[in-house]
Amino acid sequence: MRSRSGTELRTVICKDCGLVWSDPFPHDPRQFYEEDYRLEYKNTYAPKAKHILRAGRVAVNRHEKIKHLLHKPQTMLDVGTGGGEFAYLIKSLGHDLHGIEPNKGYGQYSAAQYDLNLQFGFIQDAPFEENSFDLITIWHVLEHTEDPFFVLGKLRSLLKPDGVLVVEVPNIEATCQSPSSTFHEAHLYNFNLATLRRMGEKAGLLENRHLFSEDGGNVTLFFKKAESVADQTANWGIAENAERITAIVRGHTNLRHYMRAAPYLRFIKRMTRSLLENRDVKGFDNNKSLLDQLYRGL
Repeated sequence: MRSRSGTELRTVICKDCGLVWSDPFPHDPRQFYEEDYRLEYKNTYAPKAKHILRAGRVAVNRHEKIKHLLHKPQTMLDVGTGGGEFAYLIKSLGHDLHGIEPNKGYGQYSAAQYDLNLQFGFIQDAPFEENSFDLITIWHVLEHTEDPFFVLGKLRSLLKPDGVLVVEVPNIEATCQSPSSTFHEAHLYNFNLATLRRMGEKAGLLENRHLFSEDGGNVTLFFKKAESVADQTANWGIAENAERITAIVRGHTNLRHYMRAAPYLRFIKRMTRSLLENRDVKGFDNNKSLLDQLYRGL
């Protein structure tokens, strides 16, 4: 199987539960995300204005998903702050925001630009105190980690007993993207709702609710902390999930994909967005003022 970059990528699936991953990993995750990731995908160590505007709009969307949890000041942890747009939004709303980001370029940029309370490094190694956060968010990060089960267990330990963990990942069942874009080197693991829920349960987390994005491309799970860690020797399989995922992925062919109107409408939408972004970033003397304008009124 080939990745979206066109290179060979060996992708396997667990027949018992349906978890999908790259085997072997196409890179050293620690080195890749600390040094190379942003350069490969954004061609820069510091985000450009159009990237900030785009990420700011994503931050607004993410705030919409969690605003029911923000009725009073929260002590929050955002894992993988990236360019800092979401973390800055949460901070500007008066919450005690802590962040962690492994990429040096983006981390140093966001800490300086938005005066964020930010640690540099990987959540697996972070020295945060246990039971210290009301709310933890990890947006499109879990699929990049070399051991997502360990990460979920770590985040569980950081949650207060009544805290909430919000996890968002790409949905392996999605057919909104072209078939050639289903897998790529950056995503070491691929989840559907069932495998993300089950991995959370095994790590001592219970689903509170879940959401799918409008195009089905992302799944967001809200976890609560179970009273105790689950029995690791139990059967954690998910009946027929591997068969379900395999059928969807194999059935998502180029012919079926491009016989629909959706990919062409998506292309037009992306081109229109790009043109509007070039227009909308003009007139701002710095990136922080761009976000301030976008977040006004939230």
